Amino acid sequence: MKLYRFLTGPDDSSFCHKVTAALNKGWLLQGGPTYAYDAETKTMRCGQAVVKEVEGVDYEPGIKLGEY
Repeated sequence: MKLYRFLTGPDDSSFCHKVTAALNKGWLLQGGPTYAYDAETKTMRCGQAVVKEVEGVDYEPGIKLGEY
């Protein structure tokens, strides 16, 4: 099964650590990062899509993607 996640976070090192942790668990970057202004909080936000192929597991809507 192929998994997809979209990681988001504030424009600071915590976001980079979140993406780094995913990469070290075998997730791969999918496309480039995004960067947008959040008018409600008046801060910049980052986003990055990641994908991962998992063999021998069937997709179920209730799976917790972060556990892979």
